[in-house]
Amino acid sequence: MSMRFKWRRAAIMACLCAGIAGCSGGSNTTYFTTRGLKAPQAQCTVDPRTVAVAEPIRDIRERSGCQVENAYRVSSIGGISFSQPAIMNCGMIGPLDTWFNDTVQPAAQRAFGESVVAVNVAASYACRPRNNKRGAKMSEHGFGNAIDIASFTLESGRKVEVEQGYFSWSEKAFIKEVRKGACEDFNTVLGPGDAHHNDHIHVDRANRSRKLC
Repeated sequence: MSMRFKWRRAAIMACLCAGIAGCSGGSNTTYFTTRGLKAPQAQCTVDPRTVAVAEPIRDIRERSGCQVENAYRVSSIGGISFSQPAIMNCGMIGPLDTWFNDTVQPAAQRAFGESVVAVNVAASYACRPRNNKRGAKMSEHGFGNAIDIASFTLESGRKVEVEQGYFSWSEKAFIKEVRKGACEDFNTVLGPGDAHHNDHIHVDRANRSRKLC
């Protein structure tokens, strides 16, 4: 067998192993499909400078199909600090600000008599399949169109964990209220009770005909 033939066969096998991601290699071998997905409207609905600590960054375009138009790196929204900067399209900033101010803060006052000052961001932009399931459709995280919140920190320093709070009599009402209220501002809301979202609240603005809450 000639050396040239060996190299050609190796290249063919590499392409086959890459599956739906094609022969791109590296981080672009993602094992998901983008069939039927529509990128979200990424236009700002509010001026980020008025509601958030956020900086515009270069738009993300990966060969796998992940893309974030009008991308921002966000450190806080509505006075609520993020545990880590979140990368998202600008269209997410307005709905998050509304959710925090109109749902999360009033719910915290009713349940605990104090405000939320920070949230634990479990995930924002991530180029991966839904629920990290090989062969599934690309997650809305791949559009920078979703964020996962694992906990809420109150002024006193008390941390309300989504997973533990859902099974606590003193915190469950708060978790349920903020999750339900998110349906007013987002098209998908998932959380405890769903096997893949027991430890966080997932919100996104997926293009869908009916809301999933």
